[in-house]
Amino acid sequence: MIQPEIRHLYVHIPFCPKVCPYCSFYKEASDRNKTRRFLDSVLRELDARTVDAKIAPQTIFFGGGTPSALSTSQLEYLLGGLRERLDLGRLEEWTLEMNPATVSLEKASVLKDLGVNRISMGVQSWDEELLKVLGRVHSGAQARRSFEILREAGFQNLNLDLIFSVPGQTRVQWEQSIATTLELGPEHISAYCLTYEEDTAFFDRFRSGEFRQEEERDAEMFEVTMDRLGAGGYAQYEISNYARPGFESLHNLGYWQGAEYLGLGPSAFSRVGGRRWENVPDTVGYCDRVESGGFGEGTVEELSGETLHRERVMFGLRTRRGVVRGDLEPWRDLADRFEADGFFEGDPERIWLTRRGRMVADALAAEFV
Repeated sequence: MIQPEIRHLYVHIPFCPKVCPYCSFYKEASDRNKTRRFLDSVLRELDARTVDAKIAPQTIFFGGGTPSALSTSQLEYLLGGLRERLDLGRLEEWTLEMNPATVSLEKASVLKDLGVNRISMGVQSWDEELLKVLGRVHSGAQARRSFEILREAGFQNLNLDLIFSVPGQTRVQWEQSIATTLELGPEHISAYCLTYEEDTAFFDRFRSGEFRQEEERDAEMFEVTMDRLGAGGYAQYEISNYARPGFESLHNLGYWQGAEYLGLGPSAFSRVGGRRWENVPDTVGYCDRVESGGFGEGTVEELSGETLHRERVMFGLRTRRGVVRGDLEPWRDLADRFEADGFFEGDPERIWLTRRGRMVADALAAEFV
């Protein structure tokens, strides 16, 4: 049997210094008593996966949660364990998410020495009042200093995460956040419209009527984002992601282009060989499963060729490259209508979203389900 070769590896670190009220990802407050067991379980799960698959990553992404909530020695243990187990000869991009409140020169330098070459920092806003609304543990000044520390440590590929349409946020505040970000000059910027996800404190306040989703405001701020970042030299290569030339996220491009990937840690998703699974979204439960059977799987889904094709089209249309025209053959009439209505444009080979199409990308994607 030919072993599948996996080029994209994701590791989910669930621990956070504080659980933010808008975040729907699996996370929990930092707990020193759980951490070592969790780290051992991640490495044990990797050992089990390498029996049936060749893992030679082109990209590695540490997300969460807050990976930088781990101590320097814990990061050394985990990253060192991955280095011992994996062939990193093809590795091009190793990303680690950081909260500005957990950045130090010592930690950043250790990460750089261990092979991390890209940092994604969750700033979300530079406005002090909006940071309080979002429940962030850092200040705007602290985020700026953390950015400077990462530069001092030698990182030349930095992403800053921002959120717009925060309750109470004005257009002027959002423009100021963009201006501050452009002044710092990161290589990559992710700008997301706030959404109210179930199982979050924000969703409860949305459902009660305290918070409201305003489509007109969201659209206005999205247009401001595209205009300001485009003028600042950042190409919108995916709906919410902007990069200077050559600094697109290779890991996320792998997802959007339909590549296979392996996820380690609680709640991490994997898709390998037509099979998709999610690890148990509970740290203790995840560790229990790995210790007893080597794997942390919870739910499993077998994917048909039709499902994989549909997902490749839906994700591909979110990117600047779009999709091959032939991939839209099952939806030819729909694609022709979207092109005639000004949502799609293209050349003889490929088709992609226009600016008008990007404004309603989620609604268009739903038509392919």
